[in-house]
This record gives sequence, structure tokens and C-alpha cells, in this order.
Amino acid sequence: MYLSKTVQAPMEGHQATSTQIAIRIADIIVSIVALVILSPLLLFLAAAVFISDPGPILFAHRRIGMGGIYFRCFKFRTMVVNAETRLAELLEIDPEARAEWMMNHKLRNDPRVTPLGRFLRKSSLDELPQFANVLIGTMSVVGPRPIVTSEIARYGRYFAAYCSVKPGITGLWQVSGRNDTSYCRRVALDLLYLRRRSLTFNLRIMLLTIPAVFLASGSC
Repeated sequence: MYLSKTVQAPMEGHQATSTQIAIRIADIIVSIVALVILSPLLLFLAAAVFISDPGPILFAHRRIGMGGIYFRCFKFRTMVVNAETRLAELLEIDPEARAEWMMNHKLRNDPRVTPLGRFLRKSSLDELPQFANVLIGTMSVVGPRPIVTSEIARYGRYFAAYCSVKPGITGLWQVSGRNDTSYCRRVALDLLYLRRRSLTFNLRIMLLTIPAVFLASGSC
């Protein structure tokens, strides 16, 4: 729907600078408050991850950030320790799983996910460590979902637009059906966000994220 439209030129001069500063200040405030308030829950989840499947508590995945620069995106580990090897083996022997992975870069019934990890993903609790990413400046609270190298081709000529802002913990995709939407729709939502990006729009998306998380809309 939105892919047929061109992305408007980014804001320039004082307006762009003011918007960026306002969003960064809001990011810092929100991430500090979230990390302080959620610290007991974060400690509990960290212990639960280790007890349920001994190994690293956090998974720092290599993602593409603003300007095309790679960064480590933090999440609670939801998969078995040898997840990458298990994935390669699965895609080699299961054509249906391979086709689903090629289409969405996700598997709805991913055998690598631990029982606790499935709950963490369904509730989006696995993404809470990303507030640390926001605090250090590699992510924003609101923005496109951070992508990996193999997803660049899916953005095509819109990849430069993706790189023009910091990826976010939440965004239009998360409050618009998430995994129930196609990847093409996800790109379109990112472009729509770039056209409407402002502190007010970010706050609106944050508020919409709350019921989306509780209802587990489109999560898997």
C-alpha cells in the first residue's frame, strides 16, 4: 500500500535537530525509568533463563542500526545454546520450514526455542534488556525493528530510509499486527513511521504498545 509512495525528504535544519533532541531526551528518561522500575523483574527473569537452560543469560545479536552501522541488540536468551547449528540442520531437512524462513525470516513453531523462551517471546519480556541499548544510544524506544544482514534485500531501495533513524524496541509494526502481517507490510509501516516521526507520534506508539503487549497481538 505505502510502497508505491515515495518517502518525503527528511526534516532539515532547526526542526530536524529539535525533533532529534526531544526524542533522545525522551529515550533516556523512559529507559532509565524502565530499567529502575523493572530491575526486580529483570533479575528474576535472568535467574529463570539460567535455571531453565544453563548458559548465557543474554543474547547479543548483531543487527543493523542507524547509518548502516552494526551493533549488538540485547535480548534474554530464548533459544537453546546451539541454536544456529540447530537452525541450519532444520532448514536442510525440512523444506516447509525453509520456505517459511525464506519468506518471513521467522519460524512460528521454532524447535530451537525453550519452553520459557516461548513464554518470554509471547509476552515480549525477552526484549526488556533493549532498554540498555536505548540508554547507550544504539536504539530508540520507537523506530523500525532492527534487522540483520540477510534482510537488507527485503528493504531494497528503502534500506537507506531504514538506516536514517535508530531502530526501536517498539514501532508501528508491533502495534499493527506484528507477525500477522507480511514483510512487505512491515517495510511499508517503517516508511509511514519515517514520514510521521515526531515526539508526539512516538508517545502515541508507546501508549498503543501497552495493550498490544498484554493482548500478545501477532506475537509468536
